Amino acid sequence: QVQLVESGGGLAQAGGSLRLACAASGLIWSINFMAWFRQAPGKERELVARIGWSGGSTLYTDSVKGRFTISRDNAKNTMALQMTGLKPEDTAVYYCYINYASAFAWGQGTQVTVSS
Repeated sequence: QVQLVESGGGLAQAGGSLRLACAASGLIWSINFMAWFRQAPGKERELVARIGWSGGSTLYTDSVKGRFTISRDNAKNTMALQMTGLKPEDTAVYYCYINYASAFAWGQGTQVTVSS
């Protein structure tokens, strides 16, 4: 069973920075990609960024381009999201996601709150 544990959420002021981390453990093989999603109150969960595991290709939703950077450490099965230039609209619960072999798993989520 795969377990994802997120850390690094919290409170930041607009314009500030936070760094989220996700550690994957358990029986994991053939990771395809990992990603960060977020869900704000009353809204659907949306993809924030994803990173390919072998080549490291990245994809970002338009609203975070130029402000957020996703990275991964293949040897440690970890992923991070560096968030800068935070805006109040970035407030949400952020979820780590892993797609491996023909399966996937979600983390429990970490709250990010940005005050204006």
